[in-house]
Amino acid sequence: MEFLGLNLIAVIAATCAGMVLGGLWYSPLLFQKQWMASINKTPETIGTPTLPMVGSVIASLLTAVGVSVVFSLVGVEQLYDAITLGLTLGILVVFPALLSDNLFCGWGVKLLLIQSGYRVLSILLMSVVIVYLG
Repeated sequence: MEFLGLNLIAVIAATCAGMVLGGLWYSPLLFQKQWMASINKTPETIGTPTLPMVGSVIASLLTAVGVSVVFSLVGVEQLYDAITLGLTLGILVVFPALLSDNLFCGWGVKLLLIQSGYRVLSILLMSVVIVYLG
């Protein structure tokens, strides 16, 4: 199923993959404790997750659409190319933006690595899903 040249199934699957990764990344299994300490929160003080979760779904969808558009424009169809471009987008576009925010806001290296690690891996995962289902 396509819309404006984008494979909607691949975009939705990539969005879901990004959300699943985020759920795991920020869970007690991986980085929840370190992330919460970095933002000075506890499970009791984090508040209701409804609005942040809606925003995260929208952000994940927009990222999946963006990756899909870039792949379409560049003609990415092979897994190797998807991995290469996904890592390039994550490491050379997203990471520097988060680095700049981090430096100006003084959030610390730990938070930078947690946040950017998730974003880079999310884009990589979305890239693989999009090319696999495309």
